[in-house]
Amino acid sequence: MNSEQEIESVVRGFETCKTSADDFKHKDHLVVAVWYVHNFGREAALERMREGLVRFLAYHQVDPKKYSEEITKFWIERIAERLDDTGDVSIVEKCNMVLAADKRGSVS
Repeated sequence: MNSEQEIESVVRGFETCKTSADDFKHKDHLVVAVWYVHNFGREAALERMREGLVRFLAYHQVDPKKYSEEITKFWIERIAERLDDTGDVSIVEKCNMVLAADKRGSVS
């Protein structure tokens, strides 16, 4: 991610369902989760992510069984733990650290 505006664009696309289901990739899930944890904390992030994913699936007429509470909790927890270890860095740096760790397999 190159800027806070780029991150916010991903979040807005998700929240408004303007991003198509096919275009909302794993990376985008992580960016939204980082933004939520960063701005709202762990518990509120889980609520927002849950509500957002259910709304997103319904809007795009995707089988609601694709939503997994277990997986959503898992990722919010892993991201919150990762962000707890980052110190005082920008949201852009936090997103990039989580995305890089995910590529290495060290977020999960």
